[in-house]
Amino acid sequence: MSLSATEDDSASEIHIPADIDWHMLDKSKFFFLGAALFSGVSAALYPIVVLKTRQQVSPTPISCFKMSFAIMRHEGLRGFYRGFGTSLMGTIPARALYMTALEVTKSNVGTATVRLGFSDTTATAIANAAAGLSSAMAAQLVWTPIDVVSQRLMVQGCDSSCSKNIIPNVSNKYNNGIDACRKIVRADGLKGLYRGFGISILTYAPSNAVWWASYSVAHRLIWGGFGSYMGKKEDALVNGNGCNFRPDSRATVAVQGLCAAMASGVSAIITMPLDTVKTRLQVLDGEENGRRRPLTVVQTVRNLVKEGGFRACYRGLAPRWASMSLSATTMITTYEFLKRMSTKRQEENRDLLRD
Repeated sequence: MSLSATEDDSASEIHIPADIDWHMLDKSKFFFLGAALFSGVSAALYPIVVLKTRQQVSPTPISCFKMSFAIMRHEGLRGFYRGFGTSLMGTIPARALYMTALEVTKSNVGTATVRLGFSDTTATAIANAAAGLSSAMAAQLVWTPIDVVSQRLMVQGCDSSCSKNIIPNVSNKYNNGIDACRKIVRADGLKGLYRGFGISILTYAPSNAVWWASYSVAHRLIWGGFGSYMGKKEDALVNGNGCNFRPDSRATVAVQGLCAAMASGVSAIITMPLDTVKTRLQVLDGEENGRRRPLTVVQTVRNLVKEGGFRACYRGLAPRWASMSLSATTMITTYEFLKRMSTKRQEENRDLLRD
């Protein structure tokens, strides 16, 4: 049984769509459509991110339902979209950096590993892991300042008991993203916009590498298993003539979504403590001799342990898991759709695939 991405009709094969490399893409269409599609995805998932962020900075455990009810009661639907404008402004350049680094690294490392004699599965896993690592590091150059500003706007409650009872450490002091950026730079300098940059790299780079490697392996295993099943079924029906199955778009999207959800589950659990520490570093301040000072990693971890032990590091796990799974599923299906929408003329790509 073989897994094939070619157009050749051979026995016992399952034909999945061929991979689209960086050089096969129309770059202007790729970035333009990518900005539009991923902005829509960000808008749909943003309320879950707000919920997760508020849970992480809360000094006491609070359920998703209670937090959601408090936001809706005191702030209305608008409360679930605090900081969204700032986040959206950063989505376009960050996604552009992410996708460029991802595709360039995947293409170059994939070619190099195949030349070194690795099998296709191993070469794909290595290329995807390297691509995930480099894309996360590139994107954080833009995302960290956007995170710092948007998360501070997220946790600003309205002028009511909501902000006092649930998030007492944060006051209403920013009017919008520009005002927040200006005040952060005035108080802490440009380094204030890069609070938690180191731990962001430690959180997202390995997580992204593991996610892309896991996704590529899961993708091949699922299609391989499905192809084996179809081959046995076909053998039983036609006495060994084999399987020549071509999945439709719905089957392809379903497998992509399943692989993305599988890769996200482990990643969310492993990186949750780092994400909680990162969020608190970027949002909360401490006091020393009556003066406001940024918290250190050690102080942040110590505060979390005092508040609830190691379990406090997992506040917001449910919405983060949901956010990562939904985001990964929509991201990968949107991303694959984007790549196919952005391919160059069919005649050119046929020549490139032959090469």
